[in-house]
Amino acid sequence: DYDLLCAQLKGLAEAERWYVPLLSNAAALLYDALENVNWAGFYLVRGEYLLLGPFQGKVACVKIYKGKGVCGTAAAKKETVVVEDVECFPGHIACDPDSRSEIVVPLIAGGRCIGVLDIDSNEKGRFGEADREGLEAICRMLEKTVSES
Repeated sequence: DYDLLCAQLKGLAEAERWYVPLLSNAAALLYDALENVNWAGFYLVRGEYLLLGPFQGKVACVKIYKGKGVCGTAAAKKETVVVEDVECFPGHIACDPDSRSEIVVPLIAGGRCIGVLDIDSNEKGRFGEADREGLEAICRMLEKTVSES
């Protein structure tokens, strides 16, 4: 239930306004609450690349350039990217060889991408329209806190 997750994250945002604890708890909450997810976390924009931020899951790629892989593509286009089968995505960066599908939602503030929420699954076709809508709503709420910190 994405509405419940969003409400929980709003409560966490009110408890602490600095974005690092909030994104850390957001990653943990999403990782724990969503079924068939093997990685959930954030990459934050630093110049021309995305730098690994708070996450839950296996060790991850540290730096991803804008326009590269699923995360870099979502950041460059400033739009959500849903990939049913990562092996069919041109230029996919395989940080975890067990990942089969992925959804990446950009965080936008002041018209620019400031980071992305990345969620992977070891199940092909795991993410649908309800996931897109729910995660985009969560990111719209998170954007306010991240951009104010």
